[in-house]
Amino acid sequence: MKTTFFLVRHGVKEKRIGDVPITSEGAVQAESTALHLANVPVTKIIASPLRRAIDTAAHIALQTNVTVTEDPRLRERANWGDLPEQTIEEFIAMWDRTTIDPDFLPPVGDSAKQAGERLASFLTELANSEPPDSYIVIVTHGGLITDFLVNTFPEHELNVWHPDFIAVQSQLIPECSITTLIHENGIYIIQDFASVEHLK
Repeated sequence: MKTTFFLVRHGVKEKRIGDVPITSEGAVQAESTALHLANVPVTKIIASPLRRAIDTAAHIALQTNVTVTEDPRLRERANWGDLPEQTIEEFIAMWDRTTIDPDFLPPVGDSAKQAGERLASFLTELANSEPPDSYIVIVTHGGLITDFLVNTFPEHELNVWHPDFIAVQSQLIPECSITTLIHENGIYIIQDFASVEHLK
């Protein structure tokens, strides 16, 4: 039983606090991503409930004629605005600490390890419950994607995609990039990592 997952980071978002939408640039990225995925027999689209992911998924839904469902397990490990009155500098410092120390539990949200395990269990659940040869689009967040990868794959496998993967993980997933995963017989294989070919 083989399942193909397309882990899509949302498009460029507005730079302000809270649950923000994507920008006009993000919408162009989302449309290019949607046109690319229209060539794939997509069976399901699941998005984080945060607006930037919903906005991105809506473009993909239009091109693939597949309805979007939301799942809170696809939220980022933390979002600026979850902690009242937190400045952007405080948020970035908190974010960086959780990245460096995957077990550190911030005052709001999840540790990087918890977030990675959350996505891993969700993908495994889908792989076990969806029909064989499903093609599932997951519209989520860059941090959650790397949390999952760092938590799931040994460092030498990740370093195939970038020689210093764990150290620079926060810079590796551009907006609307697609990471393609194959799940077969309980094992994940990274078929393509953070591809932006469709955005060129």
